[in-house]
Amino acid sequence: MKAILNVIWLLFGGIWLALGYALAGVLCCLLIVTIPFGIASFRIANYALWPFGRTVVDRGGFTGPLSLLGNIIWLLLAGIWIAVGHILTAIPMFVSIVGIPLGIANLKMLPISLMPLGKVIVPTDTWQVTPYAGNAYRQPGYQGRVAPQQQWPS
Repeated sequence: MKAILNVIWLLFGGIWLALGYALAGVLCCLLIVTIPFGIASFRIANYALWPFGRTVVDRGGFTGPLSLLGNIIWLLLAGIWIAVGHILTAIPMFVSIVGIPLGIANLKMLPISLMPLGKVIVPTDTWQVTPYAGNAYRQPGYQGRVAPQQQWPS
C-alpha cells in the first residue's frame, strides 16, 4: 500500500516538491555559510520523493547552539514560506477521498520544513524507530528515554 501511495504522491506533487527542495539545496551550497541549509534541503528533497513508510524524528541529545541558531534563521527566511506552501497544497489534496493520505503526508512535512537541522528521516517499519522518545535509534545498551507505550524486543 505504501508503494502505491508513494507513486500517486510522486505523480501529484512529490516530484515538484523534491525538485524545489533540490534547487534550494543547490543554491544554499553555493555559499559556504549556508551549506548546512543545503544539506538539509537535499535531505528534505529525498523525503519529498518517497514520504510514505518514513518519518521524521529528532536526532536526539543536545544538537548545539549553532543548530538552534540555524533553525531560527531558516524559520525566518524560508521555513514559514515553505510551511505555508505545504498547507496551501495540502488543502486541494484533502478535497478528494483519494487525496486525503496525500494531504496528510504533505502536512507531515511541516516540522522538518520549519526546523530541519537536528532531524533525521528514518523508516517507520523498523523496531529502532522511536518517534515519540526524541531519539532516532535505540542502540544496544542504550539507557536513554524510551516511549512508555512501546515494547522493545529482547
